[in-house]
Amino acid sequence: MLPSNIHHADSGQFFLLAGPCAIEGEEIAMQIAEKIKMISDKYKIPFVFKGSYRKANRSRLDSFTGIGDEKALKILRKVSEEFDVPTVTDIHESHEADMAAEYVAVLQIPAFLCRQTDLLLAAAKTGKFVNIKKGQFLAPDAMQFAAQKVRDGGNENVWLTERGTTFGYQNLMVDFTGLPVMKQYAPVVMDITHSLQQPNQTSGVTGGKPAMIETIAKAAVSVGVDGLFIETHPDPASAKSDGANMLPLDQLDELMRKLTAIRTTVNAL
Repeated sequence: MLPSNIHHADSGQFFLLAGPCAIEGEEIAMQIAEKIKMISDKYKIPFVFKGSYRKANRSRLDSFTGIGDEKALKILRKVSEEFDVPTVTDIHESHEADMAAEYVAVLQIPAFLCRQTDLLLAAAKTGKFVNIKKGQFLAPDAMQFAAQKVRDGGNENVWLTERGTTFGYQNLMVDFTGLPVMKQYAPVVMDITHSLQQPNQTSGVTGGKPAMIETIAKAAVSVGVDGLFIETHPDPASAKSDGANMLPLDQLDELMRKLTAIRTTVNAL
């Protein structure tokens, strides 16, 4: 299930992919989804619930990877049915595409895997929407080829997501001139929270700069991005994955109030 107006809401607003980094359990997933659904309805923002059923890209072997594939995917399906929203999750290998497609509306290709032809074609052939994250190592215009692979696989439903570019060893930067470049090839999503990661820390745990979430989000909305991607959690400090760069859930309402006001102003210009 995916709203037909996901790219262009009647209100002229962006769409929102939001939720926890990883599915940690049913109770907290439902809690987060209920809160985001209330906020998205309030501001007339098309909402896609995000949750990774498994985390394959971890710095350390002892990092949390998931609660079990089928268990997590069933939770994503329950969220979709309970709140009447589409869901999105990551896939990492070609054989996962058909499995995940049974449960979600959008298959997401992680940034490090955005050039993997077999993975992109497997996702395309499910007929689901495919959200490709731009590799931290790629120029924006290089993403045209990733999008074309999905289209060559018979699927026109493709998005491209900006999530920052490697800058030195332990930081990322966002080049906002890249957003209109990628919009030539597909609707563009701005991944706010992952763009604020501080990867490759010596502790083996990724850091982040969540205080800059509002800054990055305001800039992206002003540039005219089609969608926003935000990972959020009631208590980021206790989140099992990527807590260092997540938005506290109780701050989402005020952030959406500001961002929808900016988009309304930009639309009126």
